[in-house]
Amino acid sequence: MSTYPNVTETKLMIQELVTIPSPSGFTDRVIRYVEGLLYDWNIETKRNLKGGLIATLPGKDNREHRMLTAHVDTLGAMVKEIKDNGRLRLDLIGGFQFNSIEGEYCTIHTADGRGFTGTILMHQTSVHVYKDAGKAERNQQNMEVRIDERVASADEIRALGIEVGDFVSFDPRVQLTDHGFIKSRHLDDKASVAILLQLMKRVKDENIELPYTTHFLISNNEEIGYGGNSNIPPETTEYLAVDMGAMGDGQSTDEYTVSICVKDASGPYHFGLRNHLVNLAKQHHISYKLDIYPYYGSDASAAIKAGNDIIHGLIGPGIDSSHAFERTHEDSLKNTELLLYHYLLSETITAK
Repeated sequence: MSTYPNVTETKLMIQELVTIPSPSGFTDRVIRYVEGLLYDWNIETKRNLKGGLIATLPGKDNREHRMLTAHVDTLGAMVKEIKDNGRLRLDLIGGFQFNSIEGEYCTIHTADGRGFTGTILMHQTSVHVYKDAGKAERNQQNMEVRIDERVASADEIRALGIEVGDFVSFDPRVQLTDHGFIKSRHLDDKASVAILLQLMKRVKDENIELPYTTHFLISNNEEIGYGGNSNIPPETTEYLAVDMGAMGDGQSTDEYTVSICVKDASGPYHFGLRNHLVNLAKQHHISYKLDIYPYYGSDASAAIKAGNDIIHGLIGPGIDSSHAFERTHEDSLKNTELLLYHYLLSETITAK
């Protein structure tokens, strides 16, 4: 058996996923890509009406089910206003700050399927013209998209087919470094999606019998709060979200371990499931950190808030500079994938 996990394959899959534009509300293309992979691997899937994808791997016990989720939707924007100066004003999709996208390349996706490139800039960018270029607030009023077309009026923009409500995606700028780092926008949460895909492929390729029937939700509305709030089979007892671990001052999460979340803005995660994951990590010599994410919610917390009677948990790779210029390391990807693998083969905590 080859060494598992093959973190190079995981990184290449992340690289492919982050290049597919998928701001929340505009995820059909990336869902179709994932759906195609799972079809090729002969894994059963179905879509929910929200556009998410649910894959199922049968297990020995079909009375108690598990569900794991990672989200493929990302931060992005919509065209809020077509300005008279031939530029666009944006409305943000997801929780992030305008300063984190200043200078970013982007693509405007029209309703008829075309794409126009541009750059997100302050209106007062030129220091040779605007004395307050560095001091002006980075907000919706001041920031705009400069389209890479010869346009100088709202009518010329509309003549291209661009309209209010068109989605705007950000250039991921993905790079794999020689020292094991992967840096890119949208590692939240496409890093975790790649990990779940690798897990499913291994289970299928090696005919591994899971102890419990397990569902994998590739969620497409997490960034706006409701990706995992429905479509949970009634047999599900444990629901584990796989999402980024948040780093910063006061945090224990780093880029090299798997982060096990004990609490976020929604409240504590299930104490028994948390302990089960910690014990698995210790038993299999997996490097982990426990952490609290103060301004965070997951598809697992969305599922609880929707009234589902489940045991919920949250783990994921540590991601630096979340919702901005993100980075992680292959060690964190490896530790996360290993913990998930051993979790899939373990007993449910209700069986103990």
